[in-house]
Amino acid sequence: MSFTAQDVKELREATGVGMMDCKKALSETGGDMEKAIVYLRERGLAAAQKKAGRITAEGVAYAAVFDGIGVVIEVNSETDFVAKNDTFKEFVMSAAEAVASNDPADVDALLACKCPGGDKTVAEQLQELILVIGENLSVRRFKRYSDGLSIPYIHAGGKIGVIINLEVSGISDMDAVTELGKDIAMQTAAMRPMYLDASSVDAGELEKEKEIQLYKAIEENKAKNLPDDKARQIAEKMVIGRISKFYEEICLLNQPYVKENKITVEQHVQQVAKSLGGKITVKSFTRFEKGEGIEKKQDDFAAEVASLAG
Repeated sequence: MSFTAQDVKELREATGVGMMDCKKALSETGGDMEKAIVYLRERGLAAAQKKAGRITAEGVAYAAVFDGIGVVIEVNSETDFVAKNDTFKEFVMSAAEAVASNDPADVDALLACKCPGGDKTVAEQLQELILVIGENLSVRRFKRYSDGLSIPYIHAGGKIGVIINLEVSGISDMDAVTELGKDIAMQTAAMRPMYLDASSVDAGELEKEKEIQLYKAIEENKAKNLPDDKARQIAEKMVIGRISKFYEEICLLNQPYVKENKITVEQHVQQVAKSLGGKITVKSFTRFEKGEGIEKKQDDFAAEVASLAG
């Protein structure tokens, strides 16, 4: 019996096992879905599926540079205790190195990559780790930088991982550049910028913010008993200033530099570059915060104890 890519997808969704293992199982069982599931269970791969579906909102965000290639990755677990487990930490570092070495297109492609220095794939290592640790674990996302100078920063033992990517020219004192990068990375971790600069802000989000600020400004001017047309004219001028403030909040280069808030991050970078006799440009950044955007299950411990007692 033959099988299709859709069969592989369905087996993966049914078991949570990696794509390559699902393909092998279907090959070994002639494309029979039920036998393939048994095949995976017999080898201890599908056993971890009992844990699949549990919310993984803990774990770590990790950042590192491997032979000049910057990587930031988030690997999730169910509890924060796992983040302190040495075996878990080793897996995260191994997965990050696999990103650097293989340049995978997405998480699925990463899971199919071989772990550095071994024969097992990232997916196989992950499944083994789930069985050992006893929690659901997942690789959520990653970002890879192959160009420029990447500066990594990890905050609070993996709560936040940051990569700052710089373009540097005409400067010999790279220690000073690295120090600058770390300062910007720390600012990124603390101040949560969403965009690099004003030009990179999503057009839809910007228009929405303008509409909000215009409405607020018009209402404020109406409260002053101004005619509607006058209230709108003044409001439109007010919006210009408020959008500038909006940029200061969400754009890294527009933010006040935390160590000297009378200048922006961009101005600080320019000052450092000038003092070092060259040019430094912040090309990009990535900030991952563990569990960001994942809705955590709120357990009622008292109710759980009561149900067990009953």
